[in-house]
Amino acid sequence: MGAGHAGCEATAAAANLGSRTLLITMDMNKIAQMSCNPAVGGIAKGQIVREIDALGGYMGLVTDKTAIQFRMLNRSKGPAMWSPRAQSDRARFIDAWRDILEHLPNLYIWQDKVNELMIKDGRVCGVRTEMNVVFEAGAVVLTNGTFLNGLMHIGRTQIRGGRIAEPASVGITEQLIAHGIKADRMKTGTPVRIDGRSVHFDEMAEQPGENDFHKFSYMDTSKRILNQLSCWTTFTNEKTHEILREGLPDSPLYNGQIQSIGPRYCPSIETKIVTFADKTQHQLFLEPEGQTTEEYYLNGFSSSLPLDIQLRALQSIPAFRDIQIYRPGYAIEYDFFDPTQLLHTLETKQIKNLFFAGQINGTTGYEEAGGQGLIAGVNAHINCHGGDPFILGRDEAYIGVLIDDLVTKGVDEPYRMFTSRAEYRILLRQDDADMRLTAKAYKLGLAKQNRYALLTAKTEYRDAIISFVENYSVKPQYLNSALEQTGTTPLVRGCKLIDLVLRPQLTLPQLAEMVPALHDELDKLPETRKEEITEAAEILMKYSGYIKREQTIVEKINRLENIRIKGKFDYNSIQSISIEARQKLTKIDPETIAQAGRIPGISPNDINILLVLLGR
Repeated sequence: MGAGHAGCEATAAAANLGSRTLLITMDMNKIAQMSCNPAVGGIAKGQIVREIDALGGYMGLVTDKTAIQFRMLNRSKGPAMWSPRAQSDRARFIDAWRDILEHLPNLYIWQDKVNELMIKDGRVCGVRTEMNVVFEAGAVVLTNGTFLNGLMHIGRTQIRGGRIAEPASVGITEQLIAHGIKADRMKTGTPVRIDGRSVHFDEMAEQPGENDFHKFSYMDTSKRILNQLSCWTTFTNEKTHEILREGLPDSPLYNGQIQSIGPRYCPSIETKIVTFADKTQHQLFLEPEGQTTEEYYLNGFSSSLPLDIQLRALQSIPAFRDIQIYRPGYAIEYDFFDPTQLLHTLETKQIKNLFFAGQINGTTGYEEAGGQGLIAGVNAHINCHGGDPFILGRDEAYIGVLIDDLVTKGVDEPYRMFTSRAEYRILLRQDDADMRLTAKAYKLGLAKQNRYALLTAKTEYRDAIISFVENYSVKPQYLNSALEQTGTTPLVRGCKLIDLVLRPQLTLPQLAEMVPALHDELDKLPETRKEEITEAAEILMKYSGYIKREQTIVEKINRLENIRIKGKFDYNSIQSISIEARQKLTKIDPETIAQAGRIPGISPNDINILLVLLGR
């Protein structure tokens, strides 16, 4: 239910696995709508998109087809921090997704609004729509986004809806509460949309994209289809802040109108001027919405202030002095459900075969939603047709970190993925998502033969390069002149080529220019994937020590992951652990000792006591 990013990935995954799947959406023209900024990826989010693609999902393919700018973020840091990000053409993004969904076998689309879940004997068995149509189902995945009792705020004006000009969904929250599922409210926001014809671009700094081989999908090696566009940057000023402060008494965030939880890491412009009162300026990013539109998204200016305040504040910025807008920014409040009420499969603990994915779980972001949707869709299929639950570990994927955080820790603000949330981020790089996940997806039946064949070939080519480099000897007299030109220390004696690869100043393509045999070895690679495979081999060699160390830690932790405790304890009767531990262990009912240790408030002493009681 719901054709946002979670719903699209969920239905596509279930259909590709063979389930007869129905996608219900209020508006077929808004499938995979980019409700906020027209961009996919970013810090840690880009890794999730690569993982979705490696598993056989579609977000990466759609983004590559519709990209109007691509950048690899965090290049100044190590590869574990590199994160791909792309601006997309919003209209083409919708068209590309709809084209995929309408041509998938087993997948059907129905335009309507779901008003009621059909629940019998603690099990979901279908839905009833606003048109009073009943669809029977073995499993239901709720992907409602911000539509559950959605309420938008522009100053003191309140509008019921799940997105601007779209109605809210009413009734589902109340029904689920009646079945014992706890709900709460969250808040998010979106900035003003600007008419590009009114912008003085000559008074802004241009931010072009990159045009190298990087993309999101491992399946897509073609050149970029669309013309690449620039983003633009400018800054607010003290006059801007003065005008914004005038509007604070009418700000829903500060006059008590909004009571729900908002995102701390993506603050509104009014929150910025209050929290960072000493700052005289804040950076803004003007992002194009597409190739054939003049609509621009103003990243950094999310706001729910009154329309006149937003407009006057923008006009105080030199590049926007003649500004015309399509619509103001607004805040939106919506219902979500405490994700600790879910299993790692994203099935609810209270109602069998009912799954939640996306913002309904307290997350934010297209990427987080898409990753959850894929896992929920796979497990909904498994529940109907049999098989082991499909769960990704924290050492296997950012998606695994995301879901484990949700079901183990819950949320106290809209959850967004960061690299800092992943304790094994050296293992979870954007370059190796296929190596980590495609074989799992192929075994499941989600990744198809052509994808698995590409992985197998890539692995063989990569390993051949590593083997050559580890065994090929080089001599000082042939290399020292070139080494000195690159600013690295010349050789005193001969060595294996791997010793030079490990130097941070040198790359495999640079060394291929110095060592003809390496050049010949790289020339054996398929031309369309040469750079991708070369980069994968180089990262694996340069970071092998860090990777092995992290793998050792994973092996130790996995011993605790294998100690299952679900259903083995009446936690309230264990007087030797703290009251807080008893309460939280009872609420979460963790699957393993390792998961118990990740619950906030559970101490190492509590874990030791559980191990003693298990006889370990």
